Amino acid sequence: MDNLVLAIAIIGLLGVGAQWLAWRLAMPAIVLMSAAGLLAGPVFRILWPETWTPGGAAPMEVLFGEFYRPMIAVAVAVILFEGGLTLNFAEIRGLTKGVRSLVFPGAFIAWGLGAAAAVYIGGLAPMVALLFAGIMVVTGPTVIIPLLRQAKLNQRPAALLKWEGIINDPIGALLAVLIYEFASYGAAGSGHPTGEVVAGLLIASALSVLLGFSLGRGAAYMFRRGWAPEFLKPPILLALVLFCFEIANMLQEEAGLVAVTAMGVTLANSKIQSINELKHFKESIATLLVSGVFVVLTANLTWETMGALGADDFALIGAMLFIVRPLTVFISTIGAGLTWRERLLVGWIAPRGVVAVAISSFFGAALVQQYSGQAFDGATGDAAIGALAASSERLIPLAFAMVFATVILHGFTIGPLAKALGLASTNRPGVLIVGASPWSAALAAKLKEMEIPVMIADASWRRLRPARLADIATYYGEILSEVTDHHLDFNRFGSLLAVSGNEAHNALVCTDLAPELGRAAIYQLSASGKGEDDRRSVSFALRGRTLFKSAPTLDELLRRHYAGWTYQKTRLTEEYPPDEYFKDLGKEYELTLAIRKGAIVFASKERPITPEIGDTVLAYIPKPVETAKSAAPATTSPAENDA
Repeated sequence: MDNLVLAIAIIGLLGVGAQWLAWRLAMPAIVLMSAAGLLAGPVFRILWPETWTPGGAAPMEVLFGEFYRPMIAVAVAVILFEGGLTLNFAEIRGLTKGVRSLVFPGAFIAWGLGAAAAVYIGGLAPMVALLFAGIMVVTGPTVIIPLLRQAKLNQRPAALLKWEGIINDPIGALLAVLIYEFASYGAAGSGHPTGEVVAGLLIASALSVLLGFSLGRGAAYMFRRGWAPEFLKPPILLALVLFCFEIANMLQEEAGLVAVTAMGVTLANSKIQSINELKHFKESIATLLVSGVFVVLTANLTWETMGALGADDFALIGAMLFIVRPLTVFISTIGAGLTWRERLLVGWIAPRGVVAVAISSFFGAALVQQYSGQAFDGATGDAAIGALAASSERLIPLAFAMVFATVILHGFTIGPLAKALGLASTNRPGVLIVGASPWSAALAAKLKEMEIPVMIADASWRRLRPARLADIATYYGEILSEVTDHHLDFNRFGSLLAVSGNEAHNALVCTDLAPELGRAAIYQLSASGKGEDDRRSVSFALRGRTLFKSAPTLDELLRRHYAGWTYQKTRLTEEYPPDEYFKDLGKEYELTLAIRKGAIVFASKERPITPEIGDTVLAYIPKPVETAKSAAPATTSPAENDA
């Protein structure tokens, strides 16, 4: 294919399609993105240009020409900035020592052990072994963050893995840059002193951090002063990221990775009122870029590249997985206050991602060209240069193999291992009710009776009294507070009911927590019961789904509560089908939820419940339905509820 626009469209469709399919199948997205790239590249050659010839430049480099490397570099820069934008220091209160241990000395222990394994097990030349080990320090935030969401880890291990992944990204890149500089100077015979190389790298890194910090503080100051309209904030930020990245790279190659990460962390901790909107915008861009970049990089592989892996390479990958990583975590976290379960989980989970592949592709190709050229001209083509050239050729397939191995193994084991260690919730997804009242307390009590995890959150201690008296889990505080994000684990909840008496607050809660839970799982009460055309109703674009088919208000639900309405659970079977159930209910009832194949679905005006045989249905009714068929469900076992 030589149609560049069509190739970009196919890459976008494959990347986003793989992400969507991974979401539907609850699989690690990078596994499906890798499969999509391999199918479109070396398998079916959909993306390979007709002008490409084996033995020349890689297919994607031919397709995109001189734009290939800058395109990958810009994508990685935006991805790292988005990662830094999620690093709020308040999130690791109580974990500072553990995170610091994983970064320092953890990153350098991993570098040393990885280099030793690469030399003595993998048979790589020492210089290339150091480069490979430096790249493998990166634990892939673009991979680990989706895995954390999927596995529903507890807050402590999730924060440890997330912070380690994002902070170690630029550190691994810097280590790779350091070794690349040594390798380049040594091969060129320039005679640069070791101290000069190290000093230059440290100075450039410090200046890069200062540049990122300055631009981040400047952007935060400008946004707080109102010097930029809301619609211009995201593009201004994107332009500043690209500027920061390239200026830092002019100081030192690949130092832009450090600069954009520092800029993201600075903005994340600058208390900008529009930070959430900026995060969502950047997350959308980063998701698209991660999808596209990984499809491009995997499509760039050739059968010759993949076939270059041998027994030594697989032995090295095994050593990195089962020796280097666990030993690194065990040594670095001594005295860090982590439990043995947390250390065991963190010691196993270390998936590599797009940054590791991009860096290894860049440096591997550069070293192959450099050493092969020297060996060819015969000037310095001795055995050492030949060994370096051979090792450099193995760098790219080794990096891809490491990414595939860690993503597949860690992606499919993080959930079961975390549950076995007690570091993830083993219960079904719970229900978070925002807004305490006698009616919501009655609903929560029934959910608790049905063994559905439930919590009521409210900023009023007095309104929480009915829930506390019913021994229901409560959260006393403002759900929209930044402090709540660090103390309430939203991974435990699969549904949100915003049922306070203030519709504007309910809508704000739904809008704020929609990215956490998904729009399809958030519900709120109607303000007037007359729908969105009523002037007292909030725009549908800002709301969650309207709870209950008849869209009752809180006043109406409280009236029903004091009139004696109750919740009744019923199991629908072939002997007691939905038609007969509705006959018994009569005219006055409100279907609340249905449990179907273990999943909880609440009734809404937009999506009313249609009960089916096998469902467990919860209805809000004036009085219990006194029939022999409906009395049996009162003793329905939890196992039958889950059916």
